Amino acid sequence: FGYTTNLRSSTQGRASSSMELDHYADVPNNVAQEIIAKSGKA
Repeated sequence: FGYTTNLRSSTQGRASSSMELDHYADVPNNVAQEIIAKSGKA
């Protein structure tokens, strides 16, 4: 993402970061249909 690289560069390599999932969200139906169509599993 570039964030970690920028963080470590600006702190001379002393900083670190981590990510964790905050939540799931429903995909809109039109987007879900597009994903299904592209996966070839419809």
